[in-house]
Amino acid sequence: MVMHEIGLDISENSSNHIDDYKDINFDYIITVCSNADKNCPIFRGNGKKIHIPFDDPADAQGSEEEIRDEFRKIRDQIKAQLVDLVNSL
Repeated sequence: MVMHEIGLDISENSSNHIDDYKDINFDYIITVCSNADKNCPIFRGNGKKIHIPFDDPADAQGSEEEIRDEFRKIRDQIKAQLVDLVNSL
């Protein structure tokens, strides 16, 4: 819902197993949560690992609207950080 609000339809997206990416040489590996930073698998190649920590909105508590607002906040933070990152490359 919060992605649709900004014109992104992710309704057909799904999670993939990490093995689906084992033969890809990445330029960058971006992690966004503490668990991923600590447990991110090692990818082949010389990809630069970048960690940008965000709170997990799935941990939000409160009313439906408060939880939705937390998802919006994190969505907007991720967008801003990635725009900054791309502009700095």
